[in-house]
Amino acid sequence: MSVDRSTAAPGKMANGVWHRGYGIEINLSLPDLGHPDRPTLRDEIMTSVSARDPQLLECLAHHDGRTCESEAGGKSPWMFVRRGRVGGRRPLVASHLPVTHKPTSAESDQHKATKERVVETALRNGLGAQAEAPVRGAAGRAVADALVTGPGGIRIGWEIQYYPLGPSGVYSRSLKARDNDVMPLWVTKSDRAALIDRAPWTRVDDMPWKEIADGKEMLIRGGFRRLQTWRCVASSDRHCLDSDGAGHCRRIHADWFLPALCDPPKPTVHIEDLVVSSATGDCLAVFVPNRSNPRAGRHMWVPVDDCRTWEEMAGPTRLPRTPSLEPEDFITFAEQELDRSCSAGQEQLSPDRSDPRPVRDLGQPTGGLTLPLPPVRAAPGGLSFVTGTERAAMATALGCPPWELGPCAGCGQYIRRYGRNAPMACRACHHSGDRR
Repeated sequence: MSVDRSTAAPGKMANGVWHRGYGIEINLSLPDLGHPDRPTLRDEIMTSVSARDPQLLECLAHHDGRTCESEAGGKSPWMFVRRGRVGGRRPLVASHLPVTHKPTSAESDQHKATKERVVETALRNGLGAQAEAPVRGAAGRAVADALVTGPGGIRIGWEIQYYPLGPSGVYSRSLKARDNDVMPLWVTKSDRAALIDRAPWTRVDDMPWKEIADGKEMLIRGGFRRLQTWRCVASSDRHCLDSDGAGHCRRIHADWFLPALCDPPKPTVHIEDLVVSSATGDCLAVFVPNRSNPRAGRHMWVPVDDCRTWEEMAGPTRLPRTPSLEPEDFITFAEQELDRSCSAGQEQLSPDRSDPRPVRDLGQPTGGLTLPLPPVRAAPGGLSFVTGTERAAMATALGCPPWELGPCAGCGQYIRRYGRNAPMACRACHHSGDRR
């Protein structure tokens, strides 16, 4: 986890805890937590409460024999550590259990209904499926909410995540699944979920559990894309990626769009479609880097044919094994003195609770690839030729088979030259000839 130092105070939030295992005080406002001899301490205390002793971290006031407001209110003196949110800063703060978000009964019912729907869909289509499936492999044992197995041995580990989970949990669980030969597929109902674009994911509507169980349409709202390629000319309905619409470069552009934003619009994808296509290999998880920062980018599920076309133009798509850091992944350390008072009763009113998480699923096109203007090169006999990659890209952009491509009789640029009703010249040269 990256570090940012700030001298601004994080507000009234607990900035220290007592570690009962080591018998030490921990100052959460210091980069080394006050213990430079324990480099793994931060990861240890941020481990999920379900994976450690819930009484490992203790309120400092309770440990000192002073009044713990949480315990006095009939709750727990035990604590957990999370990343807070105060404006643009992300300090580490300690909160009393069970202040942390727990799934409500409605969320738990949604989770169960979605998990059962994934399993039932897979079984109905002849796939292997199991809920709460133990997964064993090189990375050890893990449990997937729903494990779907395809005919080719493809294993998809569905993770239904309807309540908040931090980036580190998404990264670690996804990497462990992949090391066990399972492709993770995270499901969220929120466009602000931290898991978006940190691992293969999809977003569905926030639906009552009864509607999920009864089979009402569950549309894929995010995390699934279709490839669009187009020739950047005046007649194109899409703008030039390199000039922000200021002109037309006559080159070929490629971008990934939500199905509804394709031209023409592509069919809507349902969760049942993704259950089947991901397990059969008809749909693949890919990572498309940003044009300006190759280490950052977007995770998405795409049809295998679109993936192959993209790889012909851009090269292999591989899921990254190391997380791409984003601004909110940086922890802010104010380096303050340890506050030994109990903050129970004020935690729910602290600024990080009212500061909303930013929208992560923006639905914008991504990829932004531009191929060079295909050169016309002389081959023996005076003919022109292009590479296989150029031909495939141009054929996709022009919506014709590769064998129908040929040079314009006027300018020599490649057009749909052959086939039924194919012109001999591009539109620009044709109009130029009319004017002459």
